[in-house]
Amino acid sequence: MSDEPTSRPRKAAPSERDARLKAALKANLARRKAQAQAQARAQARARDAGQDTGNED
Repeated sequence: MSDEPTSRPRKAAPSERDARLKAALKANLARRKAQAQAQARAQARARDAGQDTGNED
């Protein structure tokens, strides 16, 4: 066996991974919050106009 390093890619340091995951989570939460706010506004407009949005089961 040789003492040369393997050709596998180096794993990111835990702090780099944590930072990446934190950024992805923050972006996902912001996107979900914006979607929920848009849906609430649409439902409020429909309610004010006397229309049914069809989301109620």
